[in-house]
Amino acid sequence: MTREATHQRRTARKRSPAAEHQPLAEFVPSRRQYLELKSQYPNAILLYRLGDFYEAFDDDARVVAGDARITLTSRSFGRNGRVPMAGIPHHALNHYLARLLAAGHTVAIAEQVSEPGRGLVERAVTRVLTPGTVAEPALLPVGENRYLAAVCPRGERLGLAWVDVSTGEFAVIEFEGHEAQVLLAEELARLDPAECLIPDNLQSPLPLRGHVTRLEHWHFDPERARGGLMEHFRVRSLAAYGCDEKPAAIGAAGAVLAYLNRTNTALLPLLTGLRTESTGSSVGLDAATRRNLELTRSFGTGGSRGSLLGVLGEPRTAMGSRALRRLVNRPLRDLPELRRRQAIVAALVDDGGLRGHLARQLVATGDLERLTGRITQGLAGVRDFLTLRTSLQAVEAIAEHLLASSPALRRLGEQIDLCLDLQELLDVAVVEDAEGARIRPGFSPALDAAIAEIRETRRWLASLERRERERTGIRSLKVGYNKVFGYYIEVTRPNLSLVPTDYIRKQTVATGERYVTTALKEAEARILAAEEEIAALEREALGRLSGVVTAHAARLLRTASQIAFLDALLALAEVAGRGGWIAPVLDDSEVLHIVAGRHPVVETSLASEPFTPNDCHIGGDGPRVLVVTGPNMGGKSTYLRQIALIVLLAQIGSFVPAAEARIGLVDRVFCRVGAQDDLAGGQSTFMVEMVETATILHQATRRSLVILDEVGRGTSTHDGMAIARAVLEDIHDRLGARTLFATHFLELAALEAELERVANVHVAALERDGRVVFLYKVRPGPANRAYGIQVARLAGLPPWVAERAETLLAELTSGQSTYQLVTREEPLAASQTAGGNEDVACQLALTGFQPVSSACQRLARELCALDLNSMTPREALDWLYEQQARLRAMTR
Repeated sequence: MTREATHQRRTARKRSPAAEHQPLAEFVPSRRQYLELKSQYPNAILLYRLGDFYEAFDDDARVVAGDARITLTSRSFGRNGRVPMAGIPHHALNHYLARLLAAGHTVAIAEQVSEPGRGLVERAVTRVLTPGTVAEPALLPVGENRYLAAVCPRGERLGLAWVDVSTGEFAVIEFEGHEAQVLLAEELARLDPAECLIPDNLQSPLPLRGHVTRLEHWHFDPERARGGLMEHFRVRSLAAYGCDEKPAAIGAAGAVLAYLNRTNTALLPLLTGLRTESTGSSVGLDAATRRNLELTRSFGTGGSRGSLLGVLGEPRTAMGSRALRRLVNRPLRDLPELRRRQAIVAALVDDGGLRGHLARQLVATGDLERLTGRITQGLAGVRDFLTLRTSLQAVEAIAEHLLASSPALRRLGEQIDLCLDLQELLDVAVVEDAEGARIRPGFSPALDAAIAEIRETRRWLASLERRERERTGIRSLKVGYNKVFGYYIEVTRPNLSLVPTDYIRKQTVATGERYVTTALKEAEARILAAEEEIAALEREALGRLSGVVTAHAARLLRTASQIAFLDALLALAEVAGRGGWIAPVLDDSEVLHIVAGRHPVVETSLASEPFTPNDCHIGGDGPRVLVVTGPNMGGKSTYLRQIALIVLLAQIGSFVPAAEARIGLVDRVFCRVGAQDDLAGGQSTFMVEMVETATILHQATRRSLVILDEVGRGTSTHDGMAIARAVLEDIHDRLGARTLFATHFLELAALEAELERVANVHVAALERDGRVVFLYKVRPGPANRAYGIQVARLAGLPPWVAERAETLLAELTSGQSTYQLVTREEPLAASQTAGGNEDVACQLALTGFQPVSSACQRLARELCALDLNSMTPREALDWLYEQQARLRAMTR
């Protein structure tokens, strides 16, 4: 079953059988209220607030119990019987929401909107969450974007739009031609959206990612979408956004807008602009290449630790972390922009003091992007506006440092909008003092008056206890308060005779009696009324502030984007300074010239051990294809990947780990390494290898960088060698791409003499005392052997198996062994001879091997190989016991 089909099955909701056939009027009020709300959101899980729990009922309860991993119970609704129920504690809502959203569900949350205690509590759905429309920080990964995407097919074109509703990023791109689906797959692999919208009438398959949601197809109509976008942005044309002539992209963007309008209109004010991407502006990276190069996710850890992203420093802000991830995910082909980034990184590398100043101020900016989103949704409190003010003050300090620095940094500082008018507004609107975070006096005169009134009443209450003690003579008299009974005067039992006649008894307690007076009741009423008024006036003041900030959201988001970009480049500068990285020379040539290059991730993981650097020279007047040979564990894969990573680092504007580098920009990088299968998709390891190889041969160009490791190893030796040679010849003769081709087929080294642009290099190793020593150095020429048995010994292969393998290898290489078809002597089964098949069944056997050496000979060899000078007595005894056990087993 496909992911889309599974999602449709899960989200297809209906009422319980009992509810299907009964009119709503026959249900008890609470059940009727639930079913009415559920009918408004039939394809969502409805979480219905009941006291301290959010409850799901009927089929929703079964799904919640399974996917959120909570207990399934039931509840009685009077004469309507019992229904399944699953409850989530209100304080743990976000924890379980994350599980439901990860499973691909849409969740509608019904809150209590009236005070309990006055009949049936009114409830209303206050928000609808889907995997791609989550804006709550508690449900989002801090350093990652979460995207909602939409795909709009239109003739030969495919439009793609994506939005991050927590930061306001909204962008489109359009693909056309025979590679449209390939380019779409690459872009979706980069974005990795949580949810993908497609038309409900779409029939042809598309390379989608995330949880697929089918939306009414008319929302994707370009003209309808154009009208919706122009109305949202309040413009008469989309030309300023660069997509006026891209109908498929417009259709996708319109579908995103319509979906947000349906699920949560509060998200729309944050969408202040629309960016149009071009297909030729970035380096093409398919999903396999991203995975094999471990750009943002490591095989070993499952997260960013151990990936390229994980070694590129730690930005000071969450928005900087997201910006750095976007840089790594989207290397550029734009030479001027790359040189601009490189100049900023260089200026930061050269000035350690400036890096320290900027780092401290960046910490104070916080997550300005998501803070702006929270304010535009009307969810902000006084503390959020104080944080915004602090962030803008830090931005001002950052800009001052940049403007006093190098030309590259000064230009960046000039682009930052300081939003001084917003700072001034926040200065007069909010304050934090001894009373806490609050609206500053003077911003709302009505609020000030209400606060003054309640303060006067509280002063009266504060002095009441002293006055009443003096009036009554009761020294133990106390004035107190609790949430149930309000304010009271408490008198202990020995003093009850002194209670004045104007005291009204309210409650008996163990130690005495509690009373109220008319004046006390009036004061309490004034306080309650004033508190309600203050709360309303505070909401009104915060609403005014939110409205002003929302009106300037576009400016704030541009500022946040610049600060996040600076934070990401600062992280690159810090890792470059710490690791001794250099600025590569970038140009439009086809040269790839790297001197003393290092693998950034492996070098970091080695810690105190030195990394062996290596050169790479391909393109230009030299060879375009390097055939890389050498032993397993010798460093071939590390060498191949480090070249690809250095190129990608250069094309995000970073410095690179090398002594010298000149890199002619590449249009695509393809990396096929490792052995993987796809059992769910019915593909063996070899099939996956061939699919990835075929993708490279179909899509690579002369300006691409191709990394191929062990092509053909998943099949027989002769088949594999034939495939590997054919692939290498096609790359050399037809594609002309700059290529590193690692192989264990040493016979392919002969191609250097046959193909003009092919050269051999090998990863050096030595053999000492039967052990292989890896030098990790790439040298010219082919390897003369694979050292497979020596590596097997390192892996722990039993000594007697390794020895037998060496014997067989010697016989194979000397030509003493031959292959022979041996006829099977037993008769064929009836099923094998059906249909008159007279073929003789054969099996392949190896003949000509020398007989296995005797146990005595093996024991003699092992005894001679013992290093008696270094053996401990315990090791000698262990060896003797091992030989004794082996001999006993042979004589049984």
